[in-house]
Amino acid sequence: MGIAADIILLVLGAFFMGLLFQRFGQPLILGYILAGFLLGPHTGGVTVSNAHQIDLLAEIGVALLLFALGLEFSFKDLKPVKKIALLGTPLQILLTVLLGLLIGRWTGLDLRSSLWLGSAVSLSSTMVTLKTLESRGWMGTLSSKVMLGILIVQDLAVVPMMILLPKLSNPLVGLPDMGLAALKAAAFLTALFFLGTKALPRLMGHIARLGSRELFLLAITAIGLGIGYATYLIGLSFAFGAFAAGMILSESDYGHKALSDILPLRDLFGLLFFSSVGMLLDPRFLWEHLGQISLLLLLVGIGKGLIFAGLAKLFHYRNIIPLALGLGLFQVGEFSFVLGRVGLTTKAIDLRLYSLILSTAVLSMVITPSVSGLAGRLYSLRKRWFHHEPLEASHIPRSGLHDHVIIAGGGRVGFQIAKIFHRLGIPFVIIELDYHRVEQIKRAEMPIIFGDAAQEVVLSVAKVHRSSLLVLTAPGLVNARAVSLQARRMNPKIEIVARCSGPESFEFMRELGIVEAVLPEFEASLELARQALLRLRVPPTEIRKHTERIRHELYAQGRREEKEYRILSHMSEAEQQFDLQWLFLTENSPLVFQSIGDLGIRKKMGVSVVGVVRNEKLLPNPDADFLFLPNDLIAFIGNEKNREEFCLLATSAPCPQTGEPLV
Repeated sequence: MGIAADIILLVLGAFFMGLLFQRFGQPLILGYILAGFLLGPHTGGVTVSNAHQIDLLAEIGVALLLFALGLEFSFKDLKPVKKIALLGTPLQILLTVLLGLLIGRWTGLDLRSSLWLGSAVSLSSTMVTLKTLESRGWMGTLSSKVMLGILIVQDLAVVPMMILLPKLSNPLVGLPDMGLAALKAAAFLTALFFLGTKALPRLMGHIARLGSRELFLLAITAIGLGIGYATYLIGLSFAFGAFAAGMILSESDYGHKALSDILPLRDLFGLLFFSSVGMLLDPRFLWEHLGQISLLLLLVGIGKGLIFAGLAKLFHYRNIIPLALGLGLFQVGEFSFVLGRVGLTTKAIDLRLYSLILSTAVLSMVITPSVSGLAGRLYSLRKRWFHHEPLEASHIPRSGLHDHVIIAGGGRVGFQIAKIFHRLGIPFVIIELDYHRVEQIKRAEMPIIFGDAAQEVVLSVAKVHRSSLLVLTAPGLVNARAVSLQARRMNPKIEIVARCSGPESFEFMRELGIVEAVLPEFEASLELARQALLRLRVPPTEIRKHTERIRHELYAQGRREEKEYRILSHMSEAEQQFDLQWLFLTENSPLVFQSIGDLGIRKKMGVSVVGVVRNEKLLPNPDADFLFLPNDLIAFIGNEKNREEFCLLATSAPCPQTGEPLV
C-alpha cells in the first residue's frame, strides 16, 4: 500500500500513544513524537517504508499549523499586555539567541551553528504552555495573559527567522538576499492585503451562501495552501505565505468559522509533522550524547527562566508572575522543530545539531508540567519570608469587613452576584486574579481584592475569619478544593456555596463541606423548558410542578440529609399549589384609590392580597385599610375562577399567564 500504509501506521500509533500520554496528563504532541520514534527507521521492528514521503506531507502540516495561527492571531489579544509582548519579547529572543550563541561556542560549535542553536532555543512551546495552563486552571489569570502575549509574538517571530536565517549561510550574498527577501515579503503582503480586503470576503461570502460545508472547508484549505505555494514560487517560505493568508482571512467575517473548520485538518497533518519529528530521534544519538543533551537542557532551562523572570520584573510585574513566566516558558518549543527543519533542508545545519535541538526540545517539553507546578509552592514559600509585598485592594469599606460574603471570582457569574448583593445592601468583597476583570469591578466601585483566593495571604486580606459565607463562582474542582480547604482551615464555621460542573461532582463537594452546589447548565435547561412549555400552552402550575420536581430530585443527591431535603421539597411543591398571581394596576383601574376593606375582596371574591410592590419596595400582607394606588403591582392568591373574576374587575381583562407582560 506504500504511503497509505505508512499513514495508517502513524495514525494508529499516534492514537495509542496519545491515549497513554493523555492518561498521565502530558501533551498529546509528545505521544505523536513517541509514535514516530517507535515507527521510525532507528528502532527496528515495524517501521514506515518511506520516511521521505511522510516528510513531504509534514510540510503541509507546518503550513496548516501556521495558517491556523494566522487565523487565531488578533492584535486585540496583545492589548492587555502589549508592552511586555511587543517590546519585551524581541528583547527576550535577542538575549536567548546570545545565550545560545555563548553555549554553542563554549561546546565547540561554529558561529553559524551557534546562531541557529540560539534562535531555535529562543522559542517556547505554545501547545505545551496552553495545555499546562488549562490543566492547572490558570487560564484567564494575569500570568496566563502575559504568557500568551509573549507566545503570540514568539510565534510571529518564527516567520522572519525562517526567511532570514538561511540567508546567513553565505555571508557574501546574505545581506543582499535578505534585503531582496524583505522587499518580496513587503510586496507580497501589500498585494495580499488588497486581495484579502476586496476579493476574499466576496469569495467567502459567495461560498458561504451556497451552504456546503465541504466546499467551505475546501475553499479555506485552497486559500491557505494556494497562497503559501505562491510565496514559494517567488522565492519566499511556503509556511510564511500560509500564515499571511490566515492573518488576512482572520479579519473577515468568516475568520472564526474558517478556524473551526480547519482545526481538524490541521491536527491531522500536524500529527504527521510531529510523527516525522519523532522519526528523526535516534536512540543511539541520545545515549551517546546524553551528557551534552543534559547540559544543554540545564543551561537553556536556567538561562531562559532567568531571562523571563527578569523580563517580568523589568516591565513591573510582581507577585507570582516572574516565577510563573520563568518556570512556565523555559522549554524549547515546537516551532524550533519547524526552524530546525528549515535549517536541515537548506543545509545550513547538519543532522547532528538538529538532533541535539530536537532531543533538548522534547525533554524540556516533557518536564514542563512538573516544573511549572512549582511556581505556586515557591511563591508561598517566598511570601513566608517576605511579607512586605502588599496586595491590591479597592473600595474596601472604611469600617472594615464584618459578617460579609466573599465572592471568589469576579467573572460574568461573580459580577452578577455582586450586583444583586450591592442592590440588597449585603456586604461583600470580590477576589479576582484577572487584572482586566479587576479594572471592570473597580469602575463599578465594588470592593475588590486582586489575588488568588486559594492563597492564605489573600483570604487574610478578605477577612475570611469574619466572613459568614463564601461563594465559589468557577466550576473547576481543583480550584474549588484549594479555595474551600484554605477557607475552612482559617474559618471552620464558614458556609460555602459553589458552582458545580456536573451531578457527578456532588459527592466531592459534600466531602469539602460545601453546603450548596449549583448547576448553571441544568438551571438554564429548566428555564428553556419552562419557556418552551409556556408557548405550547401548558398551564403554568403544571410546568412549575414538574420543573420543581426535577430540580429537587437532582439536588437531593447533593444534600447531607436527603430525607430532610425531600420533606422540604414536598413543602415547596405544596406552596406552589396556592397559585400566586401578579397584577399591575393602571390609572384607570376601578381598584385605584380604594382600600382592601372597602372593596371586600376576600368576602366577595374569595381572593387574598398577600403583597404589593410599590416604588420597587415589597409591602407584605397589607391590612384592610391599605389603599391601592396607580402603578401598584399586587400579588394575590385564590382558586382559578376567583382569580379570573378579580382580574376582570381590576383590569377588565383575563389574568395574564406566567411569562406574559403584567399589564
